[in-house]
Amino acid sequence: MTESGAQLFARLEARRCLKDIEKKLFPGDGGPEQGEVVELYGSEGTGKTELLYHLLSRCLLPLSAGGLEVDVVFMDTDYSLDMLRLVSILDSRLNAARSSSSSGSDEELLGSCLSRLLVVHCSSSSQLLLTLHFLETTLTSRPRVALLLIDSISAFYWPDRCEGGTSVTKQEEKLSKCAELLGRLLRDYRITVFATCHAIRRNYSGPSSFSSSSSSSSSSDIDRPYLCRPWQRLVTHRLLCSRQETTNMAANNNREPKRRQMFTVHCTSSSSSSSSSKTKSYRSSSFCITDAGVEFI
Repeated sequence: MTESGAQLFARLEARRCLKDIEKKLFPGDGGPEQGEVVELYGSEGTGKTELLYHLLSRCLLPLSAGGLEVDVVFMDTDYSLDMLRLVSILDSRLNAARSSSSSGSDEELLGSCLSRLLVVHCSSSSQLLLTLHFLETTLTSRPRVALLLIDSISAFYWPDRCEGGTSVTKQEEKLSKCAELLGRLLRDYRITVFATCHAIRRNYSGPSSFSSSSSSSSSSDIDRPYLCRPWQRLVTHRLLCSRQETTNMAANNNREPKRRQMFTVHCTSSSSSSSSSKTKSYRSSSFCITDAGVEFI
Protein backbone atom coordinates (compact mmCIF):
# COMPACT_ATOMS: atom_id res chain seq x y z
CA MET A 1 0.00 0.00 0.00
CA THR A 2 1.40 3.40 -0.99
CA GLU A 3 1.72 6.18 1.59
CA SER A 4 0.97 9.83 0.97
CA GLY A 5 3.18 12.67 2.14
CA ALA A 6 0.60 13.64 4.80
CA GLN A 7 0.52 10.09 6.17
CA LEU A 8 4.30 9.93 6.27
CA PHE A 9 4.46 13.26 8.10
CA ALA A 10 1.82 12.18 10.63
CA ARG A 11 3.70 8.95 11.31
CA LEU A 12 7.11 10.48 11.70
CA GLU A 13 6.15 13.66 13.52
CA ALA A 14 7.08 13.49 17.20
CA ARG A 15 3.85 13.20 19.16
CA ARG A 16 3.67 14.43 22.73
CA CYS A 17 5.11 11.92 25.20
CA LEU A 18 2.87 11.18 28.21
CA LYS A 19 5.70 10.16 30.53
CA ASP A 20 4.78 12.92 33.00
CA ILE A 21 1.03 12.31 32.98
CA GLU A 22 1.04 11.32 36.68
CA LYS A 23 4.34 10.88 38.52
CA LYS A 24 2.59 9.56 41.65
CA LEU A 25 1.32 6.50 39.78
CA PHE A 26 4.34 5.08 38.00
CA PRO A 27 7.63 3.89 39.54
CA GLY A 28 10.65 6.16 39.13
CA ASP A 29 10.75 7.60 35.63
CA GLY A 30 8.66 4.72 34.37
CA GLY A 31 5.67 6.61 33.01
CA PRO A 32 4.32 5.52 29.61
CA GLU A 33 6.61 6.27 26.70
CA GLN A 34 5.35 6.71 23.15
CA GLY A 35 4.07 3.44 21.74
CA GLU A 36 3.29 1.88 25.14
CA VAL A 37 0.09 0.46 26.67
CA VAL A 38 -1.28 1.06 30.18
CA GLU A 39 -3.96 -1.31 31.49
CA LEU A 40 -6.21 -0.18 34.37
CA TYR A 41 -7.45 -3.36 35.99
CA GLY A 42 -9.79 -4.00 38.90
CA SER A 43 -13.20 -5.02 40.19
CA GLU A 44 -16.23 -2.77 40.08
CA GLY A 45 -16.08 0.06 42.60
CA THR A 46 -12.29 0.19 42.91
CA GLY A 47 -11.86 3.68 41.43
CA LYS A 48 -10.90 2.73 37.86
CA THR A 49 -13.31 5.16 36.25
CA GLU A 50 -12.31 8.10 38.44
CA LEU A 51 -8.64 7.34 37.83
CA LEU A 52 -9.37 7.23 34.11
CA TYR A 53 -11.06 10.67 34.27
CA HIS A 54 -8.08 11.99 36.23
CA LEU A 55 -5.64 10.89 33.53
CA LEU A 56 -7.97 12.06 30.75
CA SER A 57 -8.32 15.53 32.28
CA ARG A 58 -4.54 15.78 32.65
CA CYS A 59 -4.26 15.33 28.90
CA LEU A 60 -7.04 17.76 27.99
CA LEU A 61 -6.09 20.61 30.33
CA PRO A 62 -3.89 23.42 29.00
CA LEU A 63 -0.27 23.77 30.01
CA SER A 64 -1.15 26.78 32.17
CA ALA A 65 -3.42 24.55 34.30
CA GLY A 66 -0.86 21.78 34.70
CA GLY A 67 -2.13 19.70 31.79
CA LEU A 68 -0.42 18.23 28.76
CA GLU A 69 -2.68 19.90 26.15
CA VAL A 70 -2.94 16.95 23.75
CA ASP A 71 -5.77 15.46 21.72
CA VAL A 72 -7.39 12.23 22.92
CA VAL A 73 -9.52 9.58 21.20
CA PHE A 74 -11.92 7.95 23.68
CA MET A 75 -13.41 4.61 22.58
CA ASP A 76 -16.43 4.01 24.80
CA THR A 77 -17.35 0.33 24.55
CA ASP A 78 -19.37 0.27 27.79
CA TYR A 79 -21.42 3.39 26.93
CA SER A 80 -20.55 4.63 30.41
CA LEU A 81 -18.69 7.88 29.74
CA ASP A 82 -20.07 10.46 32.19
CA MET A 83 -19.51 13.79 30.44
CA LEU A 84 -21.01 15.76 33.33
CA ARG A 85 -18.44 14.27 35.71
CA LEU A 86 -15.59 14.93 33.30
CA VAL A 87 -16.71 18.54 32.78
CA SER A 88 -16.99 19.01 36.55
CA ILE A 89 -13.40 17.79 37.06
CA LEU A 90 -12.07 19.99 34.24
CA ASP A 91 -13.94 23.02 35.56
CA SER A 92 -12.64 22.50 39.11
CA ARG A 93 -9.04 22.25 37.94
CA LEU A 94 -9.33 25.24 35.64
CA ASN A 95 -10.69 27.30 38.53
CA ALA A 96 -7.89 26.12 40.82
CA ALA A 97 -5.28 27.17 38.25
CA ARG A 98 -6.93 30.48 37.39
CA SER A 99 -4.88 33.61 38.08
CA SER A 100 -5.38 37.29 37.46
CA SER A 101 -3.16 37.07 34.40
CA SER A 102 -5.16 34.30 32.73
CA SER A 103 -7.12 35.21 29.64
CA GLY A 104 -10.39 33.91 28.30
CA SER A 105 -13.67 33.06 29.98
CA ASP A 106 -14.45 29.85 31.82
CA GLU A 107 -16.63 28.69 28.93
CA GLU A 108 -13.87 29.34 26.40
CA LEU A 109 -11.25 27.46 28.40
CA LEU A 110 -13.59 24.54 29.02
CA GLY A 111 -14.62 24.46 25.37
CA SER A 112 -10.96 24.43 24.35
CA CYS A 113 -10.35 21.40 26.58
CA LEU A 114 -13.33 19.49 25.20
CA SER A 115 -12.33 20.29 21.62
CA ARG A 116 -9.30 18.06 22.16
CA LEU A 117 -11.54 15.05 22.91
CA LEU A 118 -12.98 12.75 20.22
CA VAL A 119 -15.50 10.19 21.55
CA VAL A 120 -16.34 7.03 19.57
CA HIS A 121 -18.84 4.36 20.65
CA CYS A 122 -18.48 0.66 19.86
CA SER A 123 -21.13 -1.98 20.57
CA SER A 124 -19.28 -5.16 19.51
CA SER A 125 -15.77 -6.48 19.03
CA SER A 126 -16.32 -6.39 15.26
CA GLN A 127 -17.18 -2.69 15.47
CA LEU A 128 -14.14 -2.11 17.68
CA LEU A 129 -11.93 -3.75 15.06
CA LEU A 130 -13.41 -1.64 12.24
CA THR A 131 -13.02 1.53 14.33
CA LEU A 132 -9.35 0.77 14.89
CA HIS A 133 -8.92 0.36 11.13
CA PHE A 134 -10.43 3.81 10.54
CA LEU A 135 -8.41 5.30 13.42
CA GLU A 136 -5.44 5.59 11.08
CA THR A 137 -7.27 8.31 9.18
CA THR A 138 -7.80 10.24 12.42
CA LEU A 139 -4.15 9.89 13.39
CA THR A 140 -3.16 11.21 9.98
CA SER A 141 -5.48 14.22 10.07
CA ARG A 142 -4.91 15.04 13.75
CA PRO A 143 -1.19 14.81 14.53
CA ARG A 144 -1.83 16.23 18.02
CA VAL A 145 -3.58 13.00 19.05
CA ALA A 146 -1.25 11.43 21.62
CA LEU A 147 -3.59 9.16 23.58
CA LEU A 148 -6.11 6.45 22.75
CA LEU A 149 -8.42 5.51 25.64
CA ILE A 150 -10.44 2.30 25.52
CA ASP A 151 -13.11 1.82 28.20
CA SER A 152 -13.13 -1.10 28.36
CA ILE A 153 -11.01 -3.52 26.34
CA SER A 154 -12.83 -6.46 27.99
CA ALA A 155 -16.37 -5.25 27.25
CA PHE A 156 -17.03 -7.99 24.69
CA TYR A 157 -15.27 -10.86 26.49
CA TRP A 158 -18.43 -12.84 27.26
CA PRO A 159 -20.22 -12.24 23.91
CA ASP A 160 -17.07 -13.35 22.07
CA ARG A 161 -16.85 -16.48 24.23
CA CYS A 162 -20.45 -17.37 23.43
CA GLU A 163 -19.94 -16.71 19.73
CA GLY A 164 -16.72 -18.73 19.62
CA GLY A 165 -18.29 -21.85 21.09
CA THR A 166 -15.83 -24.36 22.53
CA SER A 167 -12.86 -23.15 20.50
CA VAL A 168 -10.55 -20.85 22.47
CA THR A 169 -9.02 -19.65 19.21
CA LYS A 170 -12.44 -18.59 17.91
CA GLN A 171 -13.31 -16.96 21.25
CA GLU A 172 -10.17 -14.80 21.14
CA GLU A 173 -9.99 -14.25 17.38
CA LYS A 174 -11.46 -10.72 17.23
CA LEU A 175 -9.62 -9.34 20.25
CA SER A 176 -6.39 -10.87 18.93
CA LYS A 177 -6.91 -9.04 15.63
CA CYS A 178 -7.62 -5.81 17.57
CA ALA A 179 -4.39 -6.27 19.53
CA GLU A 180 -2.38 -6.92 16.38
CA LEU A 181 -3.80 -3.82 14.71
CA LEU A 182 -3.14 -1.76 17.85
CA GLY A 183 0.43 -2.98 17.83
CA ARG A 184 0.91 -1.65 14.31
CA LEU A 185 -0.64 1.72 15.18
CA LEU A 186 1.60 1.98 18.24
CA ARG A 187 4.65 1.24 16.15
CA ASP A 188 3.77 3.48 13.20
CA TYR A 189 2.19 6.48 14.96
CA ARG A 190 3.83 6.36 18.41
CA ILE A 191 0.61 7.02 20.33
CA THR A 192 0.00 5.87 23.92
CA VAL A 193 -2.91 3.58 24.82
CA PHE A 194 -4.79 3.47 28.14
CA ALA A 195 -7.41 0.72 28.51
CA THR A 196 -9.59 -0.40 31.40
CA CYS A 197 -10.18 -4.08 32.03
CA HIS A 198 -12.86 -5.62 34.24
CA ALA A 199 -11.83 -8.20 36.81
CA ILE A 200 -13.29 -11.65 36.19
CA ARG A 201 -13.00 -14.45 38.73
CA ARG A 202 -11.85 -17.69 37.11
CA ASN A 203 -10.92 -20.98 38.73
CA TYR A 204 -7.45 -21.69 37.30
CA SER A 205 -6.54 -24.22 39.98
CA GLY A 206 -9.41 -26.65 39.60
CA PRO A 207 -12.07 -27.58 42.15
CA SER A 208 -9.84 -29.63 44.46
CA SER A 209 -7.20 -27.00 45.12
CA PHE A 210 -9.76 -24.20 45.14
CA SER A 211 -11.63 -25.67 48.08
CA SER A 212 -8.45 -26.07 50.13
CA SER A 213 -7.40 -22.42 49.82
CA SER A 214 -10.49 -20.54 48.73
CA SER A 215 -9.59 -17.15 50.16
CA SER A 216 -6.12 -16.92 48.62
CA SER A 217 -7.01 -18.41 45.27
CA SER A 218 -10.11 -16.26 44.82
CA SER A 219 -8.13 -13.02 45.13
CA SER A 220 -5.34 -14.26 42.86
CA ASP A 221 -7.84 -15.43 40.25
CA ILE A 222 -9.45 -11.98 40.19
CA ASP A 223 -6.08 -10.26 39.77
CA ARG A 224 -4.79 -12.61 37.10
CA PRO A 225 -4.81 -11.44 33.45
CA TYR A 226 -7.26 -13.40 31.33
CA LEU A 227 -7.40 -11.65 27.96
CA CYS A 228 -5.68 -13.09 24.91
CA ARG A 229 -1.89 -13.35 24.66
CA PRO A 230 -1.52 -10.75 21.88
CA TRP A 231 -3.13 -8.16 24.18
CA GLN A 232 -1.07 -9.20 27.21
CA ARG A 233 2.12 -8.83 25.18
CA LEU A 234 1.20 -5.21 24.37
CA VAL A 235 0.73 -4.15 28.01
CA THR A 236 3.81 -2.43 29.47
CA HIS A 237 2.21 -0.88 32.59
CA ARG A 238 -0.50 -2.52 34.66
CA LEU A 239 -2.43 -0.54 37.26
CA LEU A 240 -4.26 -2.86 39.67
CA CYS A 241 -6.95 -0.91 41.53
CA SER A 242 -8.37 -1.97 44.90
CA ARG A 243 -10.60 -0.41 47.55
CA GLN A 244 -10.06 0.09 51.25
CA GLU A 245 -11.80 2.01 54.01
CA THR A 246 -10.11 4.18 56.63
CA THR A 247 -11.34 6.16 59.59
CA ASN A 248 -10.78 9.89 59.79
CA MET A 249 -9.84 10.51 63.43
CA ALA A 250 -10.00 14.29 63.01
CA ALA A 251 -13.73 14.37 63.56
CA ASN A 252 -15.26 17.25 65.51
CA ASN A 253 -15.09 16.85 69.32
CA ASN A 254 -16.79 13.69 70.57
CA ARG A 255 -18.84 13.02 67.48
CA GLU A 256 -18.63 9.68 65.76
CA PRO A 257 -15.48 9.53 63.55
CA LYS A 258 -16.10 10.09 59.88
CA ARG A 259 -15.30 7.38 57.38
CA ARG A 260 -14.09 8.03 53.88
CA GLN A 261 -13.39 5.71 50.99
CA MET A 262 -9.76 5.14 50.12
CA PHE A 263 -8.35 3.43 47.03
CA THR A 264 -4.98 1.85 46.26
CA VAL A 265 -3.24 1.44 42.91
CA HIS A 266 -0.44 -1.09 42.47
CA CYS A 267 1.58 -0.32 39.34
CA THR A 268 3.74 -2.91 37.59
CA SER A 269 5.92 -1.50 34.81
CA SER A 270 7.94 -3.61 32.40
CA SER A 271 10.92 -2.34 30.46
CA SER A 272 13.32 -4.12 28.15
CA SER A 273 16.82 -4.09 29.62
CA SER A 274 18.12 -6.12 26.69
CA SER A 275 16.83 -7.86 23.61
CA SER A 276 16.20 -11.06 25.56
CA SER A 277 15.08 -9.99 29.05
CA LYS A 278 12.69 -7.62 30.76
CA THR A 279 12.90 -5.93 34.13
CA LYS A 280 9.90 -5.01 36.25
CA SER A 281 9.45 -2.18 38.71
CA TYR A 282 6.63 -1.58 41.18
CA ARG A 283 4.90 1.24 43.00
CA SER A 284 1.83 1.55 45.22
CA SER A 285 -0.17 4.75 45.59
CA SER A 286 -3.30 5.68 47.54
CA PHE A 287 -5.97 8.18 46.64
CA CYS A 288 -9.41 9.40 47.60
CA ILE A 289 -12.15 10.80 45.38
CA THR A 290 -13.33 14.38 45.82
CA ASP A 291 -15.68 16.66 43.90
CA ALA A 292 -12.63 17.87 41.97
CA GLY A 293 -11.55 14.33 41.05
CA VAL A 294 -8.79 12.06 42.28
CA GLU A 295 -6.62 13.33 45.14
CA PHE A 296 -3.46 11.35 45.92
CA ILE A 297 -2.52 10.83 49.57
